[in-house]
Amino acid sequence: MNRQVRVEPGLASRRRYETLQRESFDGADLMSVGLRQLRFVRCSFRRADLRQATLDGCYFKLCDLRGADLRGASMRGIALAGCDLTGADLRGVDLTGARWGRVLTGAPPHGLTDATDVKLDGAVLHDLQLDQVIGWPDTR
Repeated sequence: MNRQVRVEPGLASRRRYETLQRESFDGADLMSVGLRQLRFVRCSFRRADLRQATLDGCYFKLCDLRGADLRGASMRGIALAGCDLTGADLRGVDLTGARWGRVLTGAPPHGLTDATDVKLDGAVLHDLQLDQVIGWPDTR
């Protein structure tokens, strides 16, 4: 069954630092989108196509990126707090200066970023900061 996923018009034209909350981009075609340091809170990008996207400086808090395809994306200086990236494809992604961490929820282990089964072949991990990330692969 082929279904068209409607992407919010003008996502790439949102104002710098604008916050989007509880939006769903599940399965959306966001290939090569360029975003301007947007803030995403409790948004879902499950199985979204974000190949070659420019997400530099964006902030993701408690977002669902399970199975997202981010191959070749630029994610320089992004912040991920309490996000689920289980099974995401990050091959060739530039994560220079990114921060992956947690959100204080008061109920551990909730609020931790989950990187279980992410694919990182060829990713740039220069100055990547990790704070209690679950499932981070051994990249040595």
